Amino acid sequence: MSQKTLLTSTEVNIILHRLACQLIENHLDFTNTVLIGIQPRGTQLASRLKQILQEEYNVPTVALGFLDITFFRDDFRRGETLEANKTQIDFLVENKKVIFIDDVLYTGRSINAALSAIQSFGRPSEVELLVLIDRRFSRHLPIQPDYRGRQVDAINNEKVIVKWKETSEEDSVVIITK
Repeated sequence: MSQKTLLTSTEVNIILHRLACQLIENHLDFTNTVLIGIQPRGTQLASRLKQILQEEYNVPTVALGFLDITFFRDDFRRGETLEANKTQIDFLVENKKVIFIDDVLYTGRSINAALSAIQSFGRPSEVELLVLIDRRFSRHLPIQPDYRGRQVDAINNEKVIVKWKETSEEDSVVIITK
C-alpha cells in the first residue's frame, strides 16, 4: 500500500479560505443560508468553515447543523453493519438556502441520501454542495459540486483520505493506493 500527499496543511488552509470567500460572495450575511455538514466526515469541514466565516471574515451568525444519512443510503440493507451518527439540526430549513458540506465527493450516493434526509426537516428553497475534494471520474449519479476545493482524478482502487489537525497531527489530504 502506498500513500501520496495531495494537499499539505498550508494548501488546505488556503483552500478553506477560498471556499469561505466564495460562500460570502454568494450568501453575504447568511441570514437565509444554513450550513449542513454530512455525517460523519463532512462535520469537521463544516465546523472549520463556520469558524473561518465568523472569526476571520466577521460574518455575525452562521447556522450550522449536522445531518446523519445512514438510514437514507441506498446500500443501507446490503449486509454490512452501518453505525449511525447523531443528527444535530436545531433550526428550520424550510425556505432556507441549504449548503451541504462533505469532505470527498465520490459516487454521489451520499449526497443523494442527504437530499432525501433533509426533507424530514422542511423543504429548502435551494440546495448547494460544497466539497473539499471532487473525485470527478467516479460518479454514479449526476451530482456536481457548486464549490470544490480541489478536483482529483483518482482511480477506483485509490482512496482519498482527508485528515484534520483535530484528529490527526495536521490538516492534509492523502491518496492511498491498495
